Amino acid sequence: MASQGVLQNGSACGCKGIRSCLICENANTKLNFTANETPKVSQEFTYNPSSRRAFRCVNGIEESFPFPGVFLWENFVTEEEERELVSKMDENIWRESQSGRRKQVGVFFKDFGPKVNFKKRRVRVGGFCGLPSISEKLVARMSREPQLNGFQPVEQCNLDYNPQRGSAIDPHLDDSWLWGERLVTINLLSDTILTMSLDEGCGQFDQGEVKVYVHLSRRSLVALYGEARHQWKHAIHRKDIRSRRVCTTFRELSAEFLPGGEQAEMGTQLLNIALTFRGVPL
Repeated sequence: MASQGVLQNGSACGCKGIRSCLICENANTKLNFTANETPKVSQEFTYNPSSRRAFRCVNGIEESFPFPGVFLWENFVTEEEERELVSKMDENIWRESQSGRRKQVGVFFKDFGPKVNFKKRRVRVGGFCGLPSISEKLVARMSREPQLNGFQPVEQCNLDYNPQRGSAIDPHLDDSWLWGERLVTINLLSDTILTMSLDEGCGQFDQGEVKVYVHLSRRSLVALYGEARHQWKHAIHRKDIRSRRVCTTFRELSAEFLPGGEQAEMGTQLLNIALTFRGVPL
């Protein structure tokens, strides 16, 4: 069993395995594995949403390559909507999660709602009762954007990042058996950087890892699809959390759960429940 760090006030982190945060590192229950690792040599680029290219400047010479699969929507929510969203989230229980994050899952609850086993590829409805009501107008707004046309989420996950906990999320690819083509996240309370990475590089930049930094402003929406969704890992690093950050991520169903797919009946059932917008977090 993985040990947990404990603060002087008695609160524990939710880190397991090799994951760590400042709570368990400061409590000496875990080593900061990344602190003693030799940093990878990476080729670093910044995403330009206007040109949809990743670029860098080396010795005064600009280099770039196309970077498809990222859609940014500045000021997706207003300041008033941001306050309302975070206030509603804070009324509910935040549960300790990995790497210093806290989590609320508004549809696929860990202990209440549809039960999902990604390894065995099994899903059942359980006590699933829908997306939260406050998200109804946000989903309607998203669907009016051509890039998000037809987006019907069946899962919403709220995450709370705080620099005092050393919050982060490691580079990863989201599941593609249950979750569909587009991942949509609303970034609240502070700016941050979404780091996209490809271990083996790409194109002419194939000498080791390539990183592309996507700047996310406060109250913006980011959607990942295509290559950015399925080939490039995404992460939020500890150094890029400078003040409290809350985000909410929406996921749609994969083709397997849509009309014509092997599990279309289950998909229809989940969608019908999700879009009642009657859900509450556990």
